[in-house]
Amino acid sequence: MKIVVVGSGLAGLLTAVEASEQHEVTLVTKGALADSNTAWAQGGVAVVGPQPDTVVAHVSDTRRAGAGLSDPAAAMALAADGPTAIDALLELGVTFDREGGVLCRALEAAHSYPRVLRAGGDATGAEIVRALVVAALGRRIEIREHTHAIDVVREGDEDAPGHDAHAFSDLSDLSDDDALPGAADASGPPAVVGLLVCTPQGDVEHLDADAVVLATGGAGQLYRATTNPLVATADGVAIALRAGAEVADLEMVQFHPTVLAGEHPFLVSEAVRGEGAVLIDDAGRRFMVDVHPAAELAPRDVVARAIAEQEARQGSPVRLDATRLGAAAVAQRFPTIVAACAERGLDITTEPVPVTPAAHYWMGGVRTDLAGRTSVPGLWAVGEVACTGVHGANRLASNSLLEAAVFARRVAAALGEEPRAAAPSDGAWSLPAAVELDDAPGAADWDRGQLQELLWEHAGLTRDGEGLARAASVLAGFATPSLLPDAMLGLSARDIEDANMLLAARALVAAAAARTGSLGAHTRRDAAADAPGEKRHQVLLAPSRRSAGLGSSLV
Repeated sequence: MKIVVVGSGLAGLLTAVEASEQHEVTLVTKGALADSNTAWAQGGVAVVGPQPDTVVAHVSDTRRAGAGLSDPAAAMALAADGPTAIDALLELGVTFDREGGVLCRALEAAHSYPRVLRAGGDATGAEIVRALVVAALGRRIEIREHTHAIDVVREGDEDAPGHDAHAFSDLSDLSDDDALPGAADASGPPAVVGLLVCTPQGDVEHLDADAVVLATGGAGQLYRATTNPLVATADGVAIALRAGAEVADLEMVQFHPTVLAGEHPFLVSEAVRGEGAVLIDDAGRRFMVDVHPAAELAPRDVVARAIAEQEARQGSPVRLDATRLGAAAVAQRFPTIVAACAERGLDITTEPVPVTPAAHYWMGGVRTDLAGRTSVPGLWAVGEVACTGVHGANRLASNSLLEAAVFARRVAAALGEEPRAAAPSDGAWSLPAAVELDDAPGAADWDRGQLQELLWEHAGLTRDGEGLARAASVLAGFATPSLLPDAMLGLSARDIEDANMLLAARALVAAAAARTGSLGAHTRRDAAADAPGEKRHQVLLAPSRRSAGLGSSLV
């Protein structure tokens, strides 16, 4: 089979490496082979350790952090398959830190036991990417760097068509009775048969494929402040939406609590707090002890909101104090963070440093089953771009790299099977409701800064109905960059990314407006204190760009 993998983080690289044992694999990545969110990951990989830790304990921690929305079967797959996935990484040359020959395991927020493996102290992602790049280069994999995926090609598509402009409207008045006529007929959506890409020279090329695997990572660039690299522009979610695939839980965006405040944000790993660092206000007082029993080791959504509230009270960033750990210990354990602080004129080994929340991880994504199948036959998704439901409403620290490894191996193992769509979601996932998907009349040009500021203000750490309605209206007034075939000669990588970011932003805002209660990372200022968010997954289904009546539905 011909397999095209899009993305070169842990999920994409491992899928390509393992799939290449049985299939003809092409790996497409829009940057250099080593450019991804994975390479920026510091903390580590959470995996069940020796007793008293257990698979059940890891599942329990995952579901508790996920605010009750984590899919039980997905959480079990993650925890149970974790040790085997780590063995696979070790065999591929990943070097995790050891003491006395035994793998080091750290404690991080909301984990019951020390189970987080690390590499290079705080350079885990970089080490994983290093090893997997070597592995990929040593196998029969065609690697296409600096090549942008535009769209999947499906049976019946003519001449690899481009895109129509889409815009989500407000979903607040929708109900399960608002079914979308013709959204999916009995035969289901057409199967994927290829991928349309933009080469480094600006040419448009059609790659034949029996399966396309989206491993495109996250969407941090939708926000003003993020821990993500510039390549995180929601490409996979937008491609899936245009193909008619289901996406889920897009309102669930995790904001990492501790990012160096200033013009150049830099993530300060959860592991620093796991080692004993504390958060202090402008008077030097620990404020998290008044917020949660676990204090600084509370789930990320809790800590991020508490920091934002404290910043609002005092009018300045809070500070992370790691001095109690000892300068030598901090320098040895967290060399990457120490160096990043030094570049910004800070010394985390001897002084508290200013930190603030920033967009970090998208729990939502393309809805898949536990083998990575989407609702479109031949289209697969894995890693941050996918939504198996495993993270629920808030991801447990260091579960992201494990998810990428576990589900990459599941995808690679299933690719040889007859192409089919993921089974329909069960009762934990809601039913369809229709919504329009058009640019507003007179839509105008815009720039990324406008979009990023808009989402930060109205779809960030906290949201409300009025702000989300405002965001939806403004986004509808942004003109979608044309990616139609007759515009291809003038197509740029920036146009592709901007079209993807705008569509994903509209979807995110629509999902956030539809979930009127607070749950996990989705906090509504206008939700009643005694009305928790409904613990059901929300699925968006956008009929494909080839449909006669373009629309979307909240499932």
